[in-house]
Amino acid sequence: MLILGRVASVISILMYVSYLAQIMSNLAGQHGNPLQPLIAAINASFWVAYGLKKERTDWPVVIANAPGIVLGLITFITSF
Repeated sequence: MLILGRVASVISILMYVSYLAQIMSNLAGQHGNPLQPLIAAINASFWVAYGLKKERTDWPVVIANAPGIVLGLITFITSF
């Protein structure tokens, strides 16, 4: 389970890091759809809150989803 959790955390971070390409396209004038990154940022916010509110903080959940808040919001903002 430990290995599964770590792999899932890395994949989650990579999913959010993939927004960097969309951010670059947005900044270059090729704007994408803002809805998906906004929903991803909201989803990541809920997961971070969940991880922080557990009796014992679930750091893998928090760390895996924190980039989603920042990168999702940046992608959303630059989509206009």
